[in-house]
This record gives sequence, structure tokens and C-alpha cells, in this order.
Amino acid sequence: MTDHPIRLLLADDHPVVRAGLRAVLETEPGLTVVAEAATAEDAVTRAARDDIDVVLMDLQFGRGMGGAEATARITARPGAPRVLVVTTYDSDADTLPAIEAGATGYLLKDAPPEDLAAAVRTAFTGRTTLAPAVADRLMHRLRAPATALTRREVEVLSLVAEGLSNQTIGQRLHLTEGTVKSHLARINAKLGTDSRTAAVATATARGLIRR
Repeated sequence: MTDHPIRLLLADDHPVVRAGLRAVLETEPGLTVVAEAATAEDAVTRAARDDIDVVLMDLQFGRGMGGAEATARITARPGAPRVLVVTTYDSDADTLPAIEAGATGYLLKDAPPEDLAAAVRTAFTGRTTLAPAVADRLMHRLRAPATALTRREVEVLSLVAEGLSNQTIGQRLHLTEGTVKSHLARINAKLGTDSRTAAVATATARGLIRR
């Protein structure tokens, strides 16, 4: 396994959450928290040192860089630590960018302490642990790819849910208005809906976009 404890970096903008994670993990044999980061930028910087094995990464940090981008920057380095996402969000809008960024695992903050510790150990070995809801939807994507929304379609629909117009969505995502309309047509076809409102409601109920 290793001749030293698994060394952890806790990246979360809430001090209470970091304190809770530290309290849980430091009671576990073979695990030690060596650093904390309150911003994604700090997490990237701190993870670049060679004394971190696993980063526990939140996805939302308020202003600035998000957890998915931080994960991509961390995992891009040779010999980088593993990244285990620990968040409250389990929609496709959150999970797909994080997994594509290189996260080794994805767990929710309401997971039992023993599951959290096990996920850390699993991540350290390079294997994957996924929250059940996340695993179920990924399996659905594999089994029925024709009806699964792409990451770009999830992005478009998430912005529709925020009340943005097609023109504004296009500006935000650097797409033409016509391309946005094409995405929405495919979204409606995949979800079996016939309007923006129905598409948002259906996607929200299925956990494709954040509630």
C-alpha cells in the first residue's frame, strides 16, 4: 500500500465543512489531513507540492475558479494527486464536467463517514467510487446514449432554466443563436418535450440539471 499515511488536501470554501471532513477523516487509520484550501485557486497551488496523495474537492467556490476547472488543472500534471469530488450536487450538469476533468471519484456530502473514508482509500489506488445516484445516471447514458443529453446540451438547458434567452445563451457559450435553437430542438426530441418549460421541468426531475 504505502509506507506513510494517505495525505489529504481538503478543498472547500466553508470552514465548517472542512472541519467536519477533518474530524471524520483523521479518526481513520492511515489517513492524515496535511492541508486545507478555501478557494479552487489555492487548491491547485497547494496540490502542486509533492506531499498530497488525494484532494477532496468541492465544486462550488463562489467567485473565481470552480472545482471542475481546478480538478482539470491538478490532474493535468504528471504524478498528480487523485481528486475525489465531495459535493452536495449530483446533477449531470455537475458530474459530467468533474468526471471529464479527471476526477477519480464523486461522492455526496451526506455520505456516511465510513463511505467517505473508503472512497478516499479507493481513490488513492486509482479506482473509482461514485455516489449511487451518479452511477445510476452514468449507466443510463451508456445503455441509452441516443436519449442522453450531451454535456453541451446540459449546459444549454441549465442556462434556459436560469431564464436566459437564446441570444444570451449563445453569447455565454460562444455559439450562434441558430446553434442554440438546434440544441434545444435535440433536447426536446430526447426528452419527449415540446417547450422550454417542459424540457427544464423534465430534466430537473431526472436530475440532469441542478434543482
